[in-house]
Amino acid sequence: MKLLVRDRMLGIGDDYWIEDDQGRKVFFVDGKAMRLRDTFELKDMQGRVLIDIKAKMLALRDTMLIEREGEPLARVKRKRLSLLRNHYRVELVDGTELDVSGKILDREFAIEYDGELLADISRRWFRVRETYGLHVVREDADPALLLAVAVCVIRLAEKERGED
Repeated sequence: MKLLVRDRMLGIGDDYWIEDDQGRKVFFVDGKAMRLRDTFELKDMQGRVLIDIKAKMLALRDTMLIEREGEPLARVKRKRLSLLRNHYRVELVDGTELDVSGKILDREFAIEYDGELLADISRRWFRVRETYGLHVVREDADPALLLAVAVCVIRLAEKERGED
């Protein structure tokens, strides 16, 4: 599955669709405006909230939380003691850890589990400047979760760089 994501998705208050590689609308992003922290909702075609993304307040390191149906699903933060600046860890509530690394700000990175590629994020597939693709490699992977992870690491990398 390949998804087309517009970079403005990271704008608080912006609402728009994420399409598949055939141009069909797959997910709706509802960027919540007028909140004290970054908040996004990822919805399906029927308007049901699949994923909530929130910036964690009062954390020593910038952290973003991913929730499903009001329950914590994952915590995303920059990996400590990594030689790579663009290296993030995703801790799922079941104890599973995902590894995210690459050129985050250039939208060229990968999401892996135990050394196996789950998703590849890249701009190279598209000619539109403000667009990147998320290619879900494993059929049993959760596209909504992987999309949320990509949004979180991009947002965290931009905040770290001062593009807030």
